[in-house]
Amino acid sequence: MSDTVLDRTAARAQPPQPPWIRTAWRQYRLERRMFWRNTSAAFFNFGLPLLFLALFGSIYSDKQADLDVIVPGIAAMAVMSTTFTAIAMNLTMLRETGILKRVRGTPMPASAYLAGLAGHAITNTALQVLIIVTAGKLFFNTGWPADPVALVLFVVLGAACFAALGVALSHTIPNFEAAPALINAVFLPTIIISGVFYDADNAPTILREIAQVLPLKHLIDGLSGAMIHGRGLGDNVGALVVLALWGTFGAVFAVRGFRWESRRS
Repeated sequence: MSDTVLDRTAARAQPPQPPWIRTAWRQYRLERRMFWRNTSAAFFNFGLPLLFLALFGSIYSDKQADLDVIVPGIAAMAVMSTTFTAIAMNLTMLRETGILKRVRGTPMPASAYLAGLAGHAITNTALQVLIIVTAGKLFFNTGWPADPVALVLFVVLGAACFAALGVALSHTIPNFEAAPALINAVFLPTIIISGVFYDADNAPTILREIAQVLPLKHLIDGLSGAMIHGRGLGDNVGALVVLALWGTFGAVFAVRGFRWESRRS
């Protein structure tokens, strides 16, 4: 029997590889199950923004102008926490524990694995924004979004921007023990300076100038316009440009610095 016939026989004996979409879908479902089994991750992604919303909503319950600032601000914070914070933390943990290295050695396409991770983060983002928008309508009299199309676009662009920045940041974290401190050193000052809990336009000049550089400030402006003030995409072109620039910056460094193995391996 010739080598060609043997090769054909061996190829027929091998089971067919699952399609890319099915593989990515299985990884996505696995990520969802693992997420809900991790109570601390579920709280940080869902409980913390809602806790802030309830706390500041009760403080400013009789000040509608302040509620109109806080609700979109916390929605923007939720986008950042479910993408930037969660992805930076998870990728660091997966890399340092050797899981990424083992995944790299399996037949699963790397793109399918990363698509499952990204889909999981996007799902959390969508759920968070939906919950906050609904809570704003039911409890804080902010109404339904005045421009749903602009809201969806800013959520998608904001999630993509902060996801790329989260991947990029994970490359700079030396080990998982340092991850919470380094991530919070970026996350906490950003949400304070950008005006999540107050109107950043009323902040001191130096803080306003810093906020104008940060992507979260422009995501807050876009969500506020879409949810509260009825300002469409044409009124927030500057915010879209800044988010796109930050997303591009993050994507470049996310791809260039990505590695599957720990520095200590």
